[in-house]
Amino acid sequence: MYNSIGLQTARGSGTNGHVQTNKFFIKHRSSTAGGPPKPPAPGFGGAAGLGGMRKPNKEILEHDRKRQVELRLLLLRDALEEQGYTEGEIEERVEAARKEAEIEAVAAAVAEEDGRGGGRQPQSRAKGMHRR
Repeated sequence: MYNSIGLQTARGSGTNGHVQTNKFFIKHRSSTAGGPPKPPAPGFGGAAGLGGMRKPNKEILEHDRKRQVELRLLLLRDALEEQGYTEGEIEERVEAARKEAEIEAVAAAVAEEDGRGGGRQPQSRAKGMHRR
């Protein structure tokens, strides 16, 4: 026992009785002690209050766009199969829809880079691909 801290005896405690400080305990400093508060680090907080947000990775966004296109095409293929189209007709319609979707995805990517938003198309537009 040192400065009234720890066990009086280590017998039966399952430890050797050695006392260590908790190095992960962080003491909060009051704003009055130590002078004026420090400004936040660059890129964190600031006037915009974004909390250190970064720009999204272009490769990840492009991969996500491609996945969305393939998902829409898969749904179109399933709908056409249920409607009884032949395999050749299904392939033609899916290829035409793929070209359309790729053009839309490129236009959305360009619009997003220019800062105009772009993003997802409304649901009514996506469902328009299922017409006969």
